[in-house]
Amino acid sequence: MIWIKNGWLIDPGRGLEGPGDVILEDGKIARIIWEGQENGETLELPENIQVIDAAGMTVAPGLADVHVHFRDPGFTYKEDIETGAAAAARGGFTSVVLMANTKPLTDNVETLRYVIEKGEKTGIHVFSCAAVSEGFQGEKLTDMEALKKAGAVGFTDDGIPLKSGSFVRKAMEEAARLDMPLSFHEEDPAYIGQNGINHGAVSERLGIYGSPALAEDAMVARDCMIALDTGAAIDIQHISSANSVAMVRLAKSLGAMVWAEVTPHHFTLTEEAVLEHGTLAKMNPPLRTERDRQALIQGLKDGTIDMIVTDHAPHSREEKAKPLTEAPSGITGLETSLALGITHLVKPGHLTLLQLMEKMSLNPGRLYKKDWGHLEEGRPADLVIFDQDRQWVVKEEEFASKASNSPFIGERLTGKVIYTICGGNIVYEDLS
Repeated sequence: MIWIKNGWLIDPGRGLEGPGDVILEDGKIARIIWEGQENGETLELPENIQVIDAAGMTVAPGLADVHVHFRDPGFTYKEDIETGAAAAARGGFTSVVLMANTKPLTDNVETLRYVIEKGEKTGIHVFSCAAVSEGFQGEKLTDMEALKKAGAVGFTDDGIPLKSGSFVRKAMEEAARLDMPLSFHEEDPAYIGQNGINHGAVSERLGIYGSPALAEDAMVARDCMIALDTGAAIDIQHISSANSVAMVRLAKSLGAMVWAEVTPHHFTLTEEAVLEHGTLAKMNPPLRTERDRQALIQGLKDGTIDMIVTDHAPHSREEKAKPLTEAPSGITGLETSLALGITHLVKPGHLTLLQLMEKMSLNPGRLYKKDWGHLEEGRPADLVIFDQDRQWVVKEEEFASKASNSPFIGERLTGKVIYTICGGNIVYEDLS
């Protein structure tokens, strides 16, 4: 048993927050005692109960990230399921959903089972999507029904856009039949010169034809309308463009089951970061303009953007040391996500802490039909305890991930994870 005392409790599921205690037993939330509702009762707890004094800290449901890459199988020099899970725990995440671009691809039951079985040994909840198309070729559907039965929680060819509208429609029809979500990487290569860098003032300064917002906008518009027509639930991954935000807003108003996710790097940085951080600020889709960044924040505020995800994309130091046009895109993100949300969304007043927790636990659970985002008796004992006012400096040597390809190294952030508890077990504790 664990007794968490004197915390500020947040329950996104019921929209509640306030001071109180939480008691965990047998992997569940056994009791919640909101301050002022004790009714004079005396708790009879065993002498050997572990006590966590959470005075000055926030106690919330464990975070959930539905867009991560653990590079296993096939690219374990970048990351593996164990180190990825450790990074997740350090960041306050108790549930993650892996993407399918492994080697071999997760387009078959055998690879999917390998990922799931390895994930079950990590201490957190590791789920996985399977591929939409065989071989990521965008031509033939995978056996979605068999993959669902084997444990896939959704389908995506993340990293590769699906160019054929007719194929996308077929995929959505099958996903709707199976009541499963589809996630889309929206970048039409027909409009892109050099991926990973926004086509704009910075790319022109560098003498590069980059990736214009049009590449994203064209596919978002198409897929929103196909979703409206088919009734499929779709997730627009790592949205980065102001126009795409507007199209998702329209699609939602028309009744489409369209969800959207945004990364911390897209709501905190602009294309200017490429000039300062080089390849550490190269990602797909690219960092865009200040106008786009402000539109992303507005989308979070008005509910157009449902989820904050990391697109955790670890790469080796040698890969990121290559020239800008040759280095791979992507950054690590699990260990800085919560702090970036507090620093750049909560502290400036864009979102309340309760709203941030909705984006980082409740809404991901709603999309994937999982029991995430609830601080309620009888629910799983998956929690994060953090100090929302504690400042810390991002240090490369402290990452639990194998990789440290982050433009936020050296930045002072506010909001520090102190404990991550999954299934009633402490899987991360800050001892500093």
